[in-house]
Amino acid sequence: MARAGPSRTQRSQRATQATQSQSQRPARGSRRAAVEEDEDESAGDDDDQDMDIDGTQARLADADADLDRKASDLVRFALFMEQKRSLIRRDDINKKILASNSRLFNHVLERAQKLLRKTFAMELVELQSRNYREQDNGVAGDDLQEARNATGVKKKTAAAGSKTYILRSVLDPVIIEEAARTDERLYEEQIADSQDGDDDDDMPRSYGCIISWSTTDQLGALGVLHVILAFILVSGRSLTDLDLRAHLKRLGLTSNEAISMNTQSTHKSLPIDTYLGQLMKQGYIDRIKLGDTKAAGGKRGRAPAATQTNPDETQAFEWHWGHRSYSEIGEQAIATFVAEFMVERNRDDDGEDDDEDGRAARGRGKGRARAEDSGGDKLKNVFGAIERAAGGNLSDV
Repeated sequence: MARAGPSRTQRSQRATQATQSQSQRPARGSRRAAVEEDEDESAGDDDDQDMDIDGTQARLADADADLDRKASDLVRFALFMEQKRSLIRRDDINKKILASNSRLFNHVLERAQKLLRKTFAMELVELQSRNYREQDNGVAGDDLQEARNATGVKKKTAAAGSKTYILRSVLDPVIIEEAARTDERLYEEQIADSQDGDDDDDMPRSYGCIISWSTTDQLGALGVLHVILAFILVSGRSLTDLDLRAHLKRLGLTSNEAISMNTQSTHKSLPIDTYLGQLMKQGYIDRIKLGDTKAAGGKRGRAPAATQTNPDETQAFEWHWGHRSYSEIGEQAIATFVAEFMVERNRDDDGEDDDEDGRAARGRGKGRARAEDSGGDKLKNVFGAIERAAGGNLSDV
């Protein structure tokens, strides 16, 4: 008896199972391909991240180098302006150094300050505004405070900064004093060197110290400036033009006299009026019309009709310290200069009186001893008198 073959239903089930098994094999291969593709994409993302980091670091390095270049340019610009005693304005820095990108100002200034202090022992100092300085000195301070207490209204405080800078030395005053001290051996060598050379009126003068004053500051002109500042300070921080001319005349500096300059100057001498104008331009002194309320922080009033044509001939002036003198020299330094001069002069006068009385050796010795014992007290008393004459506390740089 013959065996019956598989039925149609069984053959259909076997075909279905074979088709399913064949369809499962490619599916597993597709999963492996998908996994490999994901791994490749992850590796590509890591490479992109590394490239982004490298690009960011490169941009930061370029920006840092650009700040260093701008800081060096600012140092060069400041030294050039200081050589002419010209004021350094923030607007000029923004235009010439920062290319009108004012947002970089603080970063560039900070780096320039470090370079100036480390290399040149100098720093950029912002000058105080006139209104702020006069408020600080107490101009109309009592009346203004009484009005504020009565009304309860607080007046807006003037801005401290003027957006104008100068270069100022950061060397310790002791170092400067030692460098300016005369050394006998150095002086003799300088004299010998000058005698070996040709006779020339333009040869630098010998001072016997490390600092060569003949090729740096104008000593004569600088001395006249300090004397003018002293006259203004002891006159209550303001001095009329007539009084200033009278004081200078007693020193032999009339309007026809000239102030000598050293070989570094373009002119060998300057008339006193020209020199005063130069000091105004450099910011050491200010000339203000009498009755001009703008100097005290108010609005400028309209001048009378008689003075509008030529105010220089019909209206008087008074002299004040300029903002550069406050930041570079200081009231305390000028007061100390005057006090030391007066104490030393009184000491010399005491010695001369002793000589005239016939007690030269003994009297001079006793006078010197007394002066030295009380020199500190005298200096303090004279300094206090100068402070009272100025009308208030003396400011420092």
